[in-house]
Amino acid sequence: MSVPFPHRPPRRPRVWAWLFAASQLAVIGIWWAWGWRWGLPAMLASHGAMFWGTLWPHSRLFSPVLNRLPTDEKVLWLTIDDGPSDDTAGILDLLEAHGAKATFFLVGARAAARPERVREIVRRGHGIGNHSFDHPSAMFWALGPAAMRRQIDRAQEVLSGLVGAPPRWFRAVVGMANPFAAAALKRHGLARVAWCARGFDAVEDDPGIVVTRLEGGLKPGAIVLLHEGAAHGRSVETLALWLRRMDELGYRTVLPEEFESST
Repeated sequence: MSVPFPHRPPRRPRVWAWLFAASQLAVIGIWWAWGWRWGLPAMLASHGAMFWGTLWPHSRLFSPVLNRLPTDEKVLWLTIDDGPSDDTAGILDLLEAHGAKATFFLVGARAAARPERVREIVRRGHGIGNHSFDHPSAMFWALGPAAMRRQIDRAQEVLSGLVGAPPRWFRAVVGMANPFAAAALKRHGLARVAWCARGFDAVEDDPGIVVTRLEGGLKPGAIVLLHEGAAHGRSVETLALWLRRMDELGYRTVLPEEFESST
């Protein structure tokens, strides 16, 4: 594979602030010149862009986001969020049985509580990524600068200490990240990762439905999003069905570092 390596941390994490300030000056000018009938829509549009950039997981408004790997080969990047959990051991055995590799996006507090599982993930040749410190799923998108920095910093500290090397990949909680995440990502050299194949397996308890949804987003270089430790208790079963289907479709898993080593 001779392709550009997809690891791209933010380079200018605060440029959004200057652009937003400029947009507000423009709004003031429009309001002054033409009144509220033009000024109000301009203000709503400028604020709407900020919300869109935060709530749309694939938005590159605040930082680069990797949605798929740059390849035409039938390979995919399997990513597993929310661990470690009671499912981790079973997931590792399944991956080994299928000769598959994955990147586990881990929650810092859960990793600190199960350090042996984190080390086992790495020992078996898989990758790890930063998925916040304590996974505030309802409010991560709305965190202020200090709280966002703590979520990323603390998770990075825990994971680095457990495996001896800092993660290089970050996935936002529920995929949503506001502009305050970019500065912490740049400081740690973290590249943000989204997905292009998602089955909503964290809430959907029917593995067949999940796999059908994943197939809908499958393409060469797809980033596949799955979870472990779901409340319905069928995460391992869902992964097993997906791995069988992946094999039937002729796909194999890769880790993004394989692109780096080939360039």
